[in-house]
Amino acid sequence: MDDVRRVDYVGTGISEDEVAPTPWQQARRWVDDALTRADAQADVPEPLAISVATVDADGLPNVRTVLMRFFDERGPGFVTNTESSKGIEIAASGGIAAALTWPAMYRAIRFRGRAQLLDRDEVAGYFGSRPWASRISAWASQQSRPVEGRAQLEETYERYAAQWPDRGNPDDVPVPDFWGGYRVACDEVEFWGGRRNRLHDRLVFTRVAEGDLDDAGAWRLWRRQP
Repeated sequence: MDDVRRVDYVGTGISEDEVAPTPWQQARRWVDDALTRADAQADVPEPLAISVATVDADGLPNVRTVLMRFFDERGPGFVTNTESSKGIEIAASGGIAAALTWPAMYRAIRFRGRAQLLDRDEVAGYFGSRPWASRISAWASQQSRPVEGRAQLEETYERYAAQWPDRGNPDDVPVPDFWGGYRVACDEVEFWGGRRNRLHDRLVFTRVAEGDLDDAGAWRLWRRQP
């Protein structure tokens, strides 16, 4: 192809002597770097955008991008309609993979493991913090299902908006039973750092024992070829 676009990555990568002792500490460091850059420059517009991959009943992969709304030593988490395609696929297999990618920084983090439902208290707390309109949208959208057109979606939104008007309170809109979220309970976390000549760095933490992401004894660090 004559129109192939080639860009040599000029990232500094990541080396064994600079990586943090646990996947949590390293991931927290990179996420904080991305948030800082997003505030300072326009080239990282959604630093918490995370791509989530599942597998359907036929063994075919599905991937979509959501926002990482939870992140602690237990793993990254996101919210969704649990009756959506991702929720159905998670319920069937439990397997999940996710990735944070910051092209402008030549960095990415890959998480692989099992999906765990978020506690309802966590879900309710987050739901109440959402803008009123976003809470109404959670009711209006039967996520992943077909819809006749935009008008039908907006009519449903207006019906719920009238049912639960905005009074400025976190409990103006109840949490739908079908709305929740998942956390990735990781068995592997990979840190990718782009380098020149496609000789990228890939440092991988693999689970070797029980423990959270900040338990150094639960993880083995090794290098994967680019």
